[in-house]
Amino acid sequence: MKKVLALLTITSVLSFGMLNSVHAQDEAAKTETTQQAAPADKAAAPAAPEAAAPAEGEKSFTQVIKQKFIEGGPEFMGITLICLILGLAIVIERIIYLNMATTNSTKLLKNIENALNSGGVEAAKEVCRNTRGPVASIFYQGLDRSHEGVDMVEKSIVAYGGVQMGLLDRGLSWISLFIALGPMLGFLGTVIGMIDAFDAIAAAGDISPAIVADGIKVALLTTVLGLIVAMVLQLFYNYLIAKVESIVNDMENASISLVDLLVKHELTKK
Repeated sequence: MKKVLALLTITSVLSFGMLNSVHAQDEAAKTETTQQAAPADKAAAPAAPEAAAPAEGEKSFTQVIKQKFIEGGPEFMGITLICLILGLAIVIERIIYLNMATTNSTKLLKNIENALNSGGVEAAKEVCRNTRGPVASIFYQGLDRSHEGVDMVEKSIVAYGGVQMGLLDRGLSWISLFIALGPMLGFLGTVIGMIDAFDAIAAAGDISPAIVADGIKVALLTTVLGLIVAMVLQLFYNYLIAKVESIVNDMENASISLVDLLVKHELTKK
């Protein structure tokens, strides 16, 4: 958990640094463009708009995103972007953990059966120790209580299975929180932007289409980013939920097979 928190902290610091760098680069580019576009004489002045038009039309996708981000305001746009970055950091950590937790339970059961037939319970426990994943951990707990009877094995599997399910679900609630926060922050930025637009209309004393359109456009940019954050994180959240359910189902089926295997082994010994 400490590694995850450190990763999130570093990611947040880097994102703030990138935002400041982008803003500084845009300001420097605007200053340089203004200085270069200054006409040397009156004859060169009419040619300036024609030269500027192609340059403005050749903006890349990244430049457009930067421009829209700055137009939307760094306050709510930045906070919403941080929600996306933190959510993706948790998603990456969960994907890695769940992929490492996935076990070929059929192969593991076969190895345990061979170990029980050749070396007994201790050999089977050694197989579980050398296999990673929650299924192997649950098997080890069940085998460790096998001398107390099948009932204790079942209770041990159920109890430790609950612990493993908690570890699989860890962090998903934070992703759900960021999914909810993204649109909320976007709507809040939109409401505040609309208030600023109406303040500009009141200050101008006239409902100018330019003032209204510009204010509404800037206000809606925060909502767009918030919805994008929610959609991206929702896709990963559903994938993680499906992955957890798959692992849990595999754990339950494999646990039943283990109990049957131990009963068969005990009957063979008798």
